[in-house]
Amino acid sequence: MVDRSTDSWRATLKRRLTVVFVGLLIWSAGIGGRLIHLQVIQHDSLAQQAEAQQERTRTLPPKRGDILDRDGSVLAMSVEVHSIVADPSKSGDPEALVAALCGALQDCSPDERRGWIARIGEAQCDRCPGRYFQYIRRQVPPEQTRRVAALELEGIGLVPEDLRRYPNGELAAHVLGYVGIDNTGLAGIERKYDTLILGTEGQLLVHNDAQGRAFNRVERPPTAGASLELTIDQYVQHVAERELRAGVEAVNASAGSVVVMDPTTGQILALANYPTFDPNAFGRARPAARHNRAVVDYYEPGSTFKIVTASAALERNVVTPDQMIDTGGGSIRFGSRVIRDDHYYPTLSFTDAIVNSSNVGAIKVGVAVGARVMDAYTRGFGFGRPSSPDFSGESPGRVYAAEELNDSALASISIGYQVGVTPLQMAAAVSAVANGGELIEPRVVGAVIRDGERQPVPRHVRHRVIGADTAATLTAIMEQVVERGTAREAQVPGYRVAGKTGTTQKLVGRSYQGHDNYNVSFVGFAPARAPELVIAVVVDTPRNDSRYGGTVAAPIFREIARAALRHRGVPPSVDRAEPLRRGRWDDDLGHPLPGAIAASLVAPVAAADGHPLPDLSGLSARDALRGLARFGLVPRLRGTGVVVEQAPRPGTHVDARSRVVLRLAREARDPDFGDATP
Repeated sequence: MVDRSTDSWRATLKRRLTVVFVGLLIWSAGIGGRLIHLQVIQHDSLAQQAEAQQERTRTLPPKRGDILDRDGSVLAMSVEVHSIVADPSKSGDPEALVAALCGALQDCSPDERRGWIARIGEAQCDRCPGRYFQYIRRQVPPEQTRRVAALELEGIGLVPEDLRRYPNGELAAHVLGYVGIDNTGLAGIERKYDTLILGTEGQLLVHNDAQGRAFNRVERPPTAGASLELTIDQYVQHVAERELRAGVEAVNASAGSVVVMDPTTGQILALANYPTFDPNAFGRARPAARHNRAVVDYYEPGSTFKIVTASAALERNVVTPDQMIDTGGGSIRFGSRVIRDDHYYPTLSFTDAIVNSSNVGAIKVGVAVGARVMDAYTRGFGFGRPSSPDFSGESPGRVYAAEELNDSALASISIGYQVGVTPLQMAAAVSAVANGGELIEPRVVGAVIRDGERQPVPRHVRHRVIGADTAATLTAIMEQVVERGTAREAQVPGYRVAGKTGTTQKLVGRSYQGHDNYNVSFVGFAPARAPELVIAVVVDTPRNDSRYGGTVAAPIFREIARAALRHRGVPPSVDRAEPLRRGRWDDDLGHPLPGAIAASLVAPVAAADGHPLPDLSGLSARDALRGLARFGLVPRLRGTGVVVEQAPRPGTHVDARSRVVLRLAREARDPDFGDATP
């Protein structure tokens, strides 16, 4: 007989085991499916979340190198400031957080408050971009930084950043340029050499535990950028900016530019534009003020370009300085076009045609030179291509090909029309005349300083454009332009100056507009026979009765040259070869002092015999002391600079017992400075 209770028990157990097995199978399938979902489908997303929770990587910005002037003074530097950042994952209530933060900052605008609240709130979801990092305010002043740090707000942090500062404000703003909030150069040297100055970024990796506490960090420090030593002379730059501004405002002009250059080395001592701006607050400046006109804008140079015409004619022996030119009563015709001189000249020598800036004379010479030769010399002087590797966006100017030039176009180019040049190109071209015929590449970067090693930038000669004899002849002609021609206002007391004026109507659209729309310019060098400085001055649209380069631009040149020559210790031009110059002052009877006064200094003499005191004015203190030592005299010095007064007066007989007083300064002679008693 079968025991039914036993069979029932077995069936029940079997059913229960089946249910458990099925349940385990379903549970295992669910776990497996979940694992597949997490480890395969969501692997990348979860890995990123885990990494974000356990590791924080921060980019460490590199420190930009300094920019220095030629004497090592800082023109641009980076200072450490802090930016306020938020971690939305830990920030809590955005409105309460922003309210507390603004209480510390004390200058939040309503728009900023709303923007910060929205930014933090939107980033608080689990998968939102920026969940762990949001900038609140960049580059905060130190006082605000301290107040924010004192609050110790959860979810608010401070990260260090570099802020670019320019200690001299507007000084050399267009040369230096400026840097954006992300530490990237946006203009000027800062942009041109951004990669070199910036260096390379570093990284900081921080590992956190489950509570978000850091327990390990790995740091790859950033590499500091190189420093640049510029050729800029701060004092000359200051004078150039000051005099340009005064000159532009005096004639109510639209703008102006100045370039000061060493013609032998190509070093740019100053480059100024007006209007200008403060690179510390470049965002508040008008775009026109940030515009580097001296490098980017080209203009028709007018009569200053006659230097190129004259160079080509003299070098190719088309004319001689004394050759007479029939100026045709002051006008010349090309078809229906008539070109006139400002003044009537019947016949002029070639020298006088340049000295008096005769358009007709220059045109006749230019036509005789020919289109191909004029084109060759125009390009040979550096026009039609960028002149320096140190400036971003430098304009090449505009030069027409020789085959595009008919007689009328050639006439225009001969007098500086139908050709576009920049002030920098013009300074470089005239430097070629000043240095004896070599076209030197203008440079504003004098050296690169990296890892404590200074690497000078070498002088670079592009080519010889004219011979030394031609340069000397043209220099003599340009001296007469200043002495008796259109540039008398460029004369610098004590120094011989060579230069050329230019006045051109501005081309607006396709026509020359009105009688009050001009570019006026002057370019010259001093001292003429041993040049230390080339200075190009361009003034855009002077709005007064004086619209000539000789009356607007030349005085700006004069004031810059006067200050720069004294600052650089350049001795006056008169009788440079003598150890002490002959007296310029007359004696009490109005007679010139004898030349033997200076000649007696060729060899040492016995002071006890008594000798006339030479004229020491214009000499440096060192040269004056060296000269008086021949007499056994040690003078008393008052002030600094060059000798401007002396007592006793030149020509007074002195001996070893005489007391000599020299006053050194950077100003005109003081008539009340009396004689010292021997």
